[in-house]
Amino acid sequence: MSTTLLERPAVAAAPHVAPRRRTRVLALAEARWALAALVLFAIALPLQLAGVTAWVWGPLYALCYAAGGWEPGWAGLTALRERTLDVDLLMIVAALGAAAIGQVLDGALLIVIFATSGALEALATARTADSVRGLLDLAPTTATRLRDDGTEETVATEALAVGDTVLVRPGERVGADGRVLDGASEVDQATITGEPLPVAKQAGDEVFAGTLNGTGALRVKVERDATDSVIARIVAMVEEASETKAPTQLFIEKVEQRYSVGMVTATLLVFAIPLAFGAALSGSLLRAMTFMIVASPCAVVLATMPPLLSAIATAGRHGVLVKSAVVMEQLGQTQAVALDKTGTLTEGTPRVTDVRPLPGSGLTEDALLALAAAAEHPSEHPLARAVVDAARTRGLALSPAQDFTSAPGVGVTALVNGATVAVGAPARLLVDAVGSASTDAAALAAGLASGLEDGGRTAVLVQREGIPVGVLGIADRLRPDAAATVAALGRLTGRTPILVTGDNLRAAARLAAEVGVEDVRAGLLPQDKVTAVTELERAGRRTMVIGDGVNDAPALAAAHVGVAMGRAGSDLALETADAVVVRDELATVPTVIALSRRARRLVVQNLVIASVFITGLVVWDLVGHLPLPLGVLGHEGSTVIVGLNGLRLLRDAAWRRAGAGTAAA
Repeated sequence: MSTTLLERPAVAAAPHVAPRRRTRVLALAEARWALAALVLFAIALPLQLAGVTAWVWGPLYALCYAAGGWEPGWAGLTALRERTLDVDLLMIVAALGAAAIGQVLDGALLIVIFATSGALEALATARTADSVRGLLDLAPTTATRLRDDGTEETVATEALAVGDTVLVRPGERVGADGRVLDGASEVDQATITGEPLPVAKQAGDEVFAGTLNGTGALRVKVERDATDSVIARIVAMVEEASETKAPTQLFIEKVEQRYSVGMVTATLLVFAIPLAFGAALSGSLLRAMTFMIVASPCAVVLATMPPLLSAIATAGRHGVLVKSAVVMEQLGQTQAVALDKTGTLTEGTPRVTDVRPLPGSGLTEDALLALAAAAEHPSEHPLARAVVDAARTRGLALSPAQDFTSAPGVGVTALVNGATVAVGAPARLLVDAVGSASTDAAALAAGLASGLEDGGRTAVLVQREGIPVGVLGIADRLRPDAAATVAALGRLTGRTPILVTGDNLRAAARLAAEVGVEDVRAGLLPQDKVTAVTELERAGRRTMVIGDGVNDAPALAAAHVGVAMGRAGSDLALETADAVVVRDELATVPTVIALSRRARRLVVQNLVIASVFITGLVVWDLVGHLPLPLGVLGHEGSTVIVGLNGLRLLRDAAWRRAGAGTAAA
């Protein structure tokens, strides 16, 4: 597929799209309760430490418990009706147990931590929902429908029916999926296919709702209902993938569910059995509360969270935003990787790669580039900008252009230094050249253009006074770290990544060969990318998808873990993804996978440490008599040890070692 030039319309001609509303943090009940708990804790703590009477700070702590604990507590009680012991409920019980034996501060801190975690999770869920709903803003709300008598009427896009004919003027977004009846233009359909450049459209070609028309007018016959358009199906796929994606938990949470039941049962037995044999109520209660404190999973929870949170912080400092501890753990489980092409392996911006003046034209490379850039300067088309940027990079002076015109699907024409210069698609411009005195030049230009296109580039012909004088090659430039990243991902997962792209097979195959990818799947629509990912998942491979566009969002949501490129990524891709490469450095992806695996190893170390402490303290309390202060000291001591061990990943050396590990994997 060759891509031609067009002049983009003025911004004012484009239809208005309302900005997407984002959920405010305090609009969420979870956030308001968490903030209230945090504020009350922040007021009570200094009063307690200052030695103020408990009658002052005690009620503040009580309100903190109520604000941060009532919601998870109620949810936990609701879960009990379904015979499920919620871990959060156990934390609330442990906090209340700590308060019951005088450890009010510890309990309040536990409440604040859990309330804040719940608020962040609720915010992330709401933001993703906002982004999915905002995707529908890409499609216009109205369209121009043509009646049978040829007159026009403006109707809501929802009212369009299959078989209707709509008029799409220059600069408008296409109102429905359909097929072009007549007209010629170029349509930017990157939101649907991910193709980096506008695509020429003429009679018989398919167009999609929400894509942006260029300078030509199109008459389009509607072929799909608005609810069945590609853009609507993208929304549906993202929502479905988000809802049906298997619930994920931290590794330790799976253990906690069983551990929690055993701990509650054991606490009740420790309290009830001595009472049955005539022990005093206060002594039995104190032993049971001591048991609950030393056996509580606080240290076990901290065995998991500090390594993962430290890894998140370290990754963030190096340009990778990991959205949760669950995601950080999942990153290390990656067994296969699916990569998008445009904006992921490439920079997503077309660049001039070849400047080839024809023999006998009398032009050097710089002169040819300056001539083309002068003619293209008034145009805002991506290819035109690439030509002008290349000339500026070389420091070339551009002559003023006069009588500029643009023909959709053909190219541009302008008067430069008194000569008529045309820049555009070789297949269109060379038609007039053949049969004239420039036949030889046209044949040579056609050969050069064909060679460039075979290499996956877009060929642009430059003519002066109707005679070909040179050909430019333009391509989306490969990221400098793409090949090394592909190799590192292959070493980490034991399988070379696959390429999933909406671009044409020729361009995809050329790029794949450059980076070392063997499995190429090109010409894919969003649902096809989801199919490719689910095939890998069904084969038992936990799959990571790396992409950047709206068309990648369903695959990002369906994957075991989705990673979005941040700089050029669409809002939907950024919200749907589990992690975001903020600085657009692709090489950070294998490093963060290796960092996740290091975090997992630290979690295992911490679990061993916590288990040894808990086992020793529990045995002491059951067999002998464990003093409460010593029990609290041992419990808190184990918590501090595992916490400090997990914080080792905060150092920059951890990131460097993870990066080095990708080379040796």
